Amino acid sequence: MTKKVGSTGRFGVRYGRKIRKRVLDIEVRQKQKQTCPYCKKKQVKRLAAGIFHCKKCNSKFTGNAYEVA
Repeated sequence: MTKKVGSTGRFGVRYGRKIRKRVLDIEVRQKQKQTCPYCKKKQVKRLAAGIFHCKKCNSKFTGNAYEVA
């Protein structure tokens, strides 16, 4: 894994550059901490597709597939 390709280095030269870049953008967004719509803190982690959990106020809620809308 290098700085340029990030987590998509696991694909090697397969699937084309454009698709690998799109996957990289999605993975970066979904793995970062999001802002909670209730307590406004950056403590939200993604549990599954569209399901999020705030560690501060302990609320579980839905959003978009990869990030809180």
